[in-house]
Amino acid sequence: MEAQRVGPVRQHVIVPRRDLARFGQLAGAEVHDVAEFLPRSFRQLPGFNGWLNLRRPVPPLRGWIVQQIVKLAAAARSEADVVLLVDSDIEFVRPFGIDHFQRDGVACFYRKPGEIDDRLPRHVLWHQVARKLLGLPPAAPPFTDYVCWPAPWDPRIVRELLRRVESVSGRPWATTIGAQLHFSEEILYGVFVDEVLGAPATAYATDDMRCLGYSAEVPLDAHGLDELLDRIAPGDIAVMISAKSGTPLPLRRAALAARFPAGDRRVTD
Repeated sequence: MEAQRVGPVRQHVIVPRRDLARFGQLAGAEVHDVAEFLPRSFRQLPGFNGWLNLRRPVPPLRGWIVQQIVKLAAAARSEADVVLLVDSDIEFVRPFGIDHFQRDGVACFYRKPGEIDDRLPRHVLWHQVARKLLGLPPAAPPFTDYVCWPAPWDPRIVRELLRRVESVSGRPWATTIGAQLHFSEEILYGVFVDEVLGAPATAYATDDMRCLGYSAEVPLDAHGLDELLDRIAPGDIAVMISAKSGTPLPLRRAALAARFPAGDRRVTD
């Protein structure tokens, strides 16, 4: 995505050190080395998508877990009113601004009650881990879904959340989260807001992601992409087609460009 830098909006791109030069060509973006957001005790394992935490070497940290630690660290460091987490398989297709993700000083909070049950065993595990990290009593499904594309967070809440994890575990939050085999940063944030903070943090709750999503691990062809894009809602500002689907990038870009001219995709005040 090419995003204009308008008013108070700032775009941060976090990539591995080997990709800094490539992404440094993005106009208006601040490009960061992923290591800036990790403790010094974290060491990347050569030839493997994983890391080692010298403070707790076992188990090694999978790349998926480290990615989530980076998101939490980057959001906690921000002084913005709202941070919008955007993975690389999300593309903005319509103009948007801060009003989409903040109302009366409260960050938008995505929640969809009753969506998670035994049909989604990984999501159930994520909830159980989140409750343990936050020192909450065990609970049984159904659970609320908090996984959102893109994900709006309040950095002040993230900082409070991480302090809670450290208070419960008695260890640095990155070490505690890095020791988990199953973890979702968005479930952790959602459970914290819903069950620890409550009102007023939940005052702007919604079940609308404003994003058309495709998460199946089955590739889309041109016809499938057209059918998918036919379902975009008037209020959607983005499209998420999971990289795990194997949908060819050139095909995806062509379909989006045909529906949404690049000149219409911008961040607004």
